[in-house]
Amino acid sequence: MSSTNNGRARLFRGFLLLLLAAPAGHALAQAGPGTTSLRPPLDTLHAAPQRTPHGVRYVFRELGTGPLPKHGQRVSARYAGFLPDGHLFDASEAQGGLLKFRVGRHEVITGLDEVIPLLPVGSRVWVWIPAALGYAANGVRNPDDDKQYLVPPNTPLVFELEIVGVR
Repeated sequence: MSSTNNGRARLFRGFLLLLLAAPAGHALAQAGPGTTSLRPPLDTLHAAPQRTPHGVRYVFRELGTGPLPKHGQRVSARYAGFLPDGHLFDASEAQGGLLKFRVGRHEVITGLDEVIPLLPVGSRVWVWIPAALGYAANGVRNPDDDKQYLVPPNTPLVFELEIVGVR
């Protein structure tokens, strides 16, 4: 793991500790039974925490000024995906730098497809995705060891996401 990934993992673990120590009045509503209530650190908020109709939560670290991605358009994004314990399970850096996909075409997990059209180009956000809108009961198996998981079944996900472009 690179020093950047180690730094992100340490930052995220600290972020989760801050969330656990924060007063309950600042908590985002729970998505349902078995999900984790997460709160963003107050110094990252540039807009109020928001929630999609299906329970994806997102907090702008930086609100972009570009266009909103529309259904069928190709989006370029940088991301780092974390488990609730702060473990980094995937990052666009490891996949060649940018994730490129078409909005609404099921080329990414459902939770990302739902939130991306709400994020103007240039936005940097934290996104919390309920397990049902992530990898659900399937999880993601480790390609090197089929008996282990990169993402265990029924695990909510947290993404650090930057919308780089749309066309």
